[in-house]
Amino acid sequence: MVVLSLVAIGLREAISDPIARRIEIVASALPAGTPPYRVALLSDIHFGNRAMDSSRLEGIVASINAARPDLVVIVGDFVNGHNGKLETRPQDLVKPLAGLKARDGVVATPGNHDHWTDRARIEAALAEAGIATLANRAVRRGPLLILGIDDGYTHHADIAGTIASAKGLGGIPVAVSHSPDIAPSLPSAVATMLAGHTHCGQVVLPGIGSLAPLFGYHVYNPHYQCGVVHDPGRTVVVTAGLGSGSIPLRIGAPPDWWLVTFRAPDAPLP
Repeated sequence: MVVLSLVAIGLREAISDPIARRIEIVASALPAGTPPYRVALLSDIHFGNRAMDSSRLEGIVASINAARPDLVVIVGDFVNGHNGKLETRPQDLVKPLAGLKARDGVVATPGNHDHWTDRARIEAALAEAGIATLANRAVRRGPLLILGIDDGYTHHADIAGTIASAKGLGGIPVAVSHSPDIAPSLPSAVATMLAGHTHCGQVVLPGIGSLAPLFGYHVYNPHYQCGVVHDPGRTVVVTAGLGSGSIPLRIGAPPDWWLVTFRAPDAPLP
């Protein structure tokens, strides 16, 4: 009975409306008078199990659009699957994700499940939805230099290559990648990183903490488990993600997404 109750609680939390979290980051390099620039950070959609279907994803997209971000960043794990076997059709992502609206578009980086399954099909579906995939490639969006670093968990991250691709683009560097564990390896000039992967522990019990690492599930540096992490000279924002991986349960780690606002030092708080 206790186990069944926990499963019911976990499924209810997994399918709950994601919490919209917000953070203001003062970017000293932004010229005085520059309007605030808002980035919606999403991750870990894990489309296809009981915690994420088209209807739920379309509702989430509507809530993100209502926040009117200038840019949407999705940092990986669009699907579930292992050993080349997908648990869903990547094509089913197209319609919901095509609904995302942002002045400077939508960019994405791959996650471990995307590499474990069929990254080419996933990226093709994203392209059809109007989403550009950045795998060790930088792009300029508004005042920001988006450093799209491939997934470090599956050893695909190439920080040096990404930095090299940014030559001549200008802008304030912001690293975006699926796993936050690469943060200590970033150049000191990169003062902000946006990441996911951890699910904020997924199942977090009072007095015990996250059970995920006990089973080798989504192994990560616990320093970067969840939320805003202040390292010397750098802010790392780790979202809990929208879906729930192969196990559609969450306890003590509700789904969320972040609206990260970059503002000039002289800009008033909203």
